[in-house]
Amino acid sequence: MYAIVETGGKQYRVAEGDVITVERLAAQEGEEITLDRVLLVASEDGVKVGRPVVEGAKVKATVTGHGKHPKILVFKYKPKKNYRRRYGHRQPYTQLKITKIEL
Repeated sequence: MYAIVETGGKQYRVAEGDVITVERLAAQEGEEITLDRVLLVASEDGVKVGRPVVEGAKVKATVTGHGKHPKILVFKYKPKKNYRRRYGHRQPYTQLKITKIEL
């Protein structure tokens, strides 16, 4: 059984026991959260596709930690104008362990 959920503007394929990395969520470590934007659920009974979400479907997950992705460097310049800017960015994330998919 698996589901496709949407969080942080992105879609993830999840199954029970999976650990996924999503955009930063305002939840404490160890807290259980519910992802209710379930777009598709596939089980032994068949596939249920939502329009846009599957009614009554929820995915329960536990927050296992927070962190930041590796730094990316951004370099901007304009030729012949002596304009150069370099800066970095580290995107924050939340790790979730999927505990249950409910229909």
